Amino acid sequence: MWAYQKRLQYPINIKKKDLRMAKLLITQYGGSNGELAAALRYLNQRYTMPDNKGKALLTDIGTEELAHIEMISTMVYQLMKDATIEEIKAAGLDPHYAEHNKALYPTDANGVPFTVTYFATTGDPLADISEDMAAEQKARAVYENLIDLTNDPDVIGPLLWLRQREVVHFNRFKELFEYYQNKLQNPTNMDASTQFKPAPMKNNTSIMDSISDGLSSMNQFLNNFNTKM
Repeated sequence: MWAYQKRLQYPINIKKKDLRMAKLLITQYGGSNGELAAALRYLNQRYTMPDNKGKALLTDIGTEELAHIEMISTMVYQLMKDATIEEIKAAGLDPHYAEHNKALYPTDANGVPFTVTYFATTGDPLADISEDMAAEQKARAVYENLIDLTNDPDVIGPLLWLRQREVVHFNRFKELFEYYQNKLQNPTNMDASTQFKPAPMKNNTSIMDSISDGLSSMNQFLNNFNTKM
């Protein structure tokens, strides 16, 4: 069960229309490395995690990815707001307009619609979490590419925040991978009857608590980014 708070995770207030950027940014909604694929990946994989520790983490991160979809959708909407037909044509968005008008629709930057083949579930916790770690790294890379393609601070701010959340998620998945790997490789360290039984939740870090983990590295990235600018 989810409790929905009617606010964005990070404030978005884009003042300048930019249809070119909207066309690029939509990939983080419906592209192979986007937030929709991430949310569905984790919320499906959670059921075959071997204990509550894994189930809780994938539920937390999968839920946060839904919030990231909301952020990306808001950014695309604001970037296209009040666009004229001529501006839509000039940006190469007339095929989108023909099908969807100015409505949101999950595609990548090339207009390829979202497909569930972008993610997998194997039922093997190590295989699935390996995919999850790779997914977070690819999403981070895409956000960095998008940051390189704009100079609008109202766009860069949310993208930097989203990029940093991918780093935090990668680290949480890495911790979970190592936890399960240790349990599999060292079965003598525990009684066989307790292996992969539900674990206490007290050692699981919630998504809200983990936000502070990424602040220092986000500031470092911002400093490096500002130096390059």
